[in-house]
Amino acid sequence: MTTAEELPARSRIVQEHLAAAGIDSIIRVLPDSARTAALAASAIGCEVGAIANSLVLTADGEPILVMTSGAHRVDLTALAQSVGADAVAMASPAVVREATGQAIGGVAPVGHPAPLRTYLDEALRDYDEVWTAGGTPHTVMPLTFAQLSSLTGGEVIRVA
Repeated sequence: MTTAEELPARSRIVQEHLAAAGIDSIIRVLPDSARTAALAASAIGCEVGAIANSLVLTADGEPILVMTSGAHRVDLTALAQSVGADAVAMASPAVVREATGQAIGGVAPVGHPAPLRTYLDEALRDYDEVWTAGGTPHTVMPLTFAQLSSLTGGEVIRVA
């Protein structure tokens, strides 16, 4: 088991947010990258749908975080309607890094310089445990949907 001191710096920040929220989840360091839902599910040994992908998008130019099930792709038109935006687009790597302090493929639901408006895919409710990135492409952490919701204050929406 990895101790907090052995975690990458970005993951230690995420672990601090978990502790502050009273959530007892341990960030795990994977031997290989988990940049995609399929890679993460394979490494963890769970269903792809239980992977909560962290997508940083822009809604009318402002960064937002959408936690979506790895079982499907986000429909940007439907998402724009769900979040009340005229236009939603994928954020550039520079916007992702600036908004979260984390790299694409490793964006955790928390640990950002400032909280992002967050949306949670309703499909994640179907899993007893969901897995999110832990601040780097090599780290993951298990949460219940209730913990993810409480941690992020995210609004539950339909994304596909």
